[in-house]
Amino acid sequence: MALLLEHKTEGLHWAVWRMDETPEALIALLPAACREEYGRECRSFASVQRRQEWLSVRVLLHVMCPSAGRIAYSPHGKPFLTDRSASIGISHTKGYAAVILSPASAVGIDIERYSSRVDRVASRFLRDDEVVLPFRGETLWSLLLHWSAKETVYKCMENPDATSVSSVFPVSFLPKPEWLRCKSVLPGGIRCSRWAIACIPTSC
Repeated sequence: MALLLEHKTEGLHWAVWRMDETPEALIALLPAACREEYGRECRSFASVQRRQEWLSVRVLLHVMCPSAGRIAYSPHGKPFLTDRSASIGISHTKGYAAVILSPASAVGIDIERYSSRVDRVASRFLRDDEVVLPFRGETLWSLLLHWSAKETVYKCMENPDATSVSSVFPVSFLPKPEWLRCKSVLPGGIRCSRWAIACIPTSC
């Protein structure tokens, strides 16, 4: 099993899965009752990578909470559990998948590989009044954290089409060895703080 990171506190549970398995191996990790259905559904994706992402998220959810309902999506693309037992957030990047759960509040998560690509698109998501200070001695790290914070808040919204990623303003970061939590301000001055952000370096 490829559980890479896991963090659990009262009211918040998130984890990161390293996608080393083939789609067939991932199906074998699912509960027997849903293997045939999930196998049939994932075969509708032409890309093997997309199948791995889709299955890894469901395997990770099962590892985190075996009793959780299945994942469905709202008209706006926001994931939810069919049994409404918790709010769920999902993210994936090359080689990794992440899931976050909370029974108490809306949550989101964003996972990014450490890459200079974010530097080329920074002007699209940074506000004019946003100051990006070096994090761990690097501006690139800080750009990734700002991007992840904005993406995560965006995913928390019931109707993300109502605003833009660039309008979210991170105001503070609480770094941990392998992940980060932050507070942000939404349009209208609403403050938000119930989410986790994981950044995975290319060396992992």
